[in-house]
Amino acid sequence: MKGVDTIARVRREYLVRGRSIREIARELHLSRNTVRKIVRSGETAFVYERTVQPQPKLGSWRAELDRLLAANAARSSRERLTLIRIFEELRGLGYAGGYDAVRRYAASWRREQSAATAAAFVPLSFAPGEAYQFDWSHEIVLINGTTVTVKVAHVRLCHSRMLFVRAYPRESQEWCSTLTTGRSPSSRVPAPAGSTTT
Repeated sequence: MKGVDTIARVRREYLVRGRSIREIARELHLSRNTVRKIVRSGETAFVYERTVQPQPKLGSWRAELDRLLAANAARSSRERLTLIRIFEELRGLGYAGGYDAVRRYAASWRREQSAATAAAFVPLSFAPGEAYQFDWSHEIVLINGTTVTVKVAHVRLCHSRMLFVRAYPRESQEWCSTLTTGRSPSSRVPAPAGSTTT
């Protein structure tokens, strides 16, 4: 890949200073074909990407490498082998190819596995009482002429999307008892259905 600065210099030498392709190639350590390509085209960057990477020696070892990579991925993060170790295990089994082919194959294997496991099901409908969202917030309120910071518990039921809000002087286990029993912590009377308690 030739950078924009190299392409600009080649064009400047050829078009402005009138130097020959051979002189430019010799001075900038480029092939004459590359200099011709830069001069004749209007491209600002030349990028070469191989679409298919041949792996002739890895061909018959792919199943074994798949097994080693799958076994390694199933291990805990502390017990996982590095790719060099996997390569050495493959060499011990008789593989005669190079490390780069194994590294490229392992990278493509990881991409395929992450794409396959990325699909997840998130339910958009919930049964009554199945799930809720809970959070605390700090609010500044005026009580009897005094400014006080209170902790506010917010609960949104996922089934009905109903919001319940209750303020406390501090964060404590009181709200958790409200959630589990369905009763007001002070009066021990069932909270009215569909009402917002404050």
